[in-house]
Amino acid sequence: MLKKLSVYIGKYKKYVLAVPVFVFLDVICELSMPLLMARIVDQGIPAGDIPFITRTGIYMILLALGAITFGVMNMKASTTGSIGFAANLRNALFEKVQQFSFTNIDQFSTASLVTRLTNDVNNLQTTFMMALRLLTRAPMMLVIAFFLAYNINSELAIVLAIAIPVLVIGIGLIISKAGRLFAIMQQKIDNINRVIQENLVGIRVVKSYVREDHEKDKFKIANDEFTSSAIKAINLAILNMPVMMFVLNSATIAIIWLGGKMISAGTLGTGELISFISYVLLILNSVMMISMVFIMYARAEASGQRIIEVLETKIDISDKPEWTLLTNTKGSEAMIANPGSIDSPKVSTGKVEFRNVTFKYALTGSGENVLHNINFVIKPGEVVGIVGGTGSGKSTLVNLIPRLYEVTEGAVLVDDVDVRDYRLEDLRGGIGVVLQMNTLFSGTIRENILWGNEQASEQEVISACKDAQAHEFIMSFPDGYDTVLGQGGVNVSGGQKQRLCIARAMLKKPKILILDDSTSAVDMATEAKIREAFYHSLAGTTVFIIAQRISSVREADKIIVLDDGGVSGVGTHDQLLKTNTIYKEINSSQQEGVLAQ
Repeated sequence: MLKKLSVYIGKYKKYVLAVPVFVFLDVICELSMPLLMARIVDQGIPAGDIPFITRTGIYMILLALGAITFGVMNMKASTTGSIGFAANLRNALFEKVQQFSFTNIDQFSTASLVTRLTNDVNNLQTTFMMALRLLTRAPMMLVIAFFLAYNINSELAIVLAIAIPVLVIGIGLIISKAGRLFAIMQQKIDNINRVIQENLVGIRVVKSYVREDHEKDKFKIANDEFTSSAIKAINLAILNMPVMMFVLNSATIAIIWLGGKMISAGTLGTGELISFISYVLLILNSVMMISMVFIMYARAEASGQRIIEVLETKIDISDKPEWTLLTNTKGSEAMIANPGSIDSPKVSTGKVEFRNVTFKYALTGSGENVLHNINFVIKPGEVVGIVGGTGSGKSTLVNLIPRLYEVTEGAVLVDDVDVRDYRLEDLRGGIGVVLQMNTLFSGTIRENILWGNEQASEQEVISACKDAQAHEFIMSFPDGYDTVLGQGGVNVSGGQKQRLCIARAMLKKPKILILDDSTSAVDMATEAKIREAFYHSLAGTTVFIIAQRISSVREADKIIVLDDGGVSGVGTHDQLLKTNTIYKEINSSQQEGVLAQ
């Protein structure tokens, strides 16, 4: 794990490398003081040599100031290095998530990804900072202090030689068990975040159905599970301190007892015993510091594995190697290495073809095909309606066109080119998509619309909004296009949100436009005006319209009827009424509903 994560230190390596230097100087200053103290006690005080005592005392003050200075420099370097490491790691995680296909995203819950980007990274940052400060200082302190203590009295050093292994074994047993409990604790944090996220996203539904008490109970269960797992982990971890204090006090008592006998026998000076005890305290304190880091590491390891799981997730949809090279080198190396195949194909006409396409979701585990043996050809500029029952595969089918999912068998072609042969940026750059779940981002209405084309002029933005029947309600706001939208567009209605998303897609002026049930919250008159705008403003654009209402696709050039993942029929409205039973039943049921009203 350490090797995999260490690459994210990056440009902050100089701070990390500076830490051992500052620590070494700090340790030398600190360990020199007990020796000077021993000289004062054993030489200066018995002889009453005031100049010697004063001079040695000044040396001790200078060493103390040096220790403080190098300690501060150590803290600054370790803090900067750990914060930089966390920033690089967080950026790498976020960039990795941006590369995820829909299948990759399905592997992790949103709450889990949020926890990994925040809590898990923070755990690693804290542990890395403490490791830099203590795992360099403590071993140096332990080794040098033990050497100096041994030089003072080798017989007393035997006590240390016994105490240290006992301490290490006891702490090791605690750490090995604590690691598993900390991993469970991180999973419980995921669960808390999931409950919170679901509640905040659906707070209006919660209040509408008066389900506050249910949500409180659900959160309490998740919170109690986390609390229980955290208490178990912490209760085990805090055993670390009693074990250390027992060994520390036992060793100190033994050394004082043996040292007192040696002083009485005249084989050890009082100053030497004071100096030896100082080194003992420094040695055992070093072991305590190391144990603290390893306790933190037990939790950080769980976080690190969760982060590595994301970073090492195989991206199932990616560019071909030549396009990746082109993107990463901005073309220079690619042109040298591959001069004959630099240009990625572009979406130019909007022709779409499905050839024997079969698809199943990788995570369902059932092995059942969601789509099977799909075949059709859509000419450039055609308006295509897609209808079918719930779960018939309508959304899945259109998601294959911009390669949001990878086909299991067969091929999807755009302009007679397999979508897998496009660079993703070029393929999706030529396709506009309004998904079933309309998403708006925090910012102004103008900023949200410009997602479709950041270089668009003000007039183009207004024109797209007029075509999407959004301009009128936008201008009804006091700030017009500068109206700030809340997260997810909470301060606009469902129909307004749909129209803003349609305007965003139309501003892109794509060769292929996919509307996945994107006018379900719009009245029929407004929907008719939006469809009319497609014919005028997006002439030549191939349009796919997934709809529940037959009236939404009635005028389409071609209508595809899906049933249980297969194509039941293809044709115009009139043709399907004569030849397709499923389409006829859908139309009849909707006509009966209109008459009943």
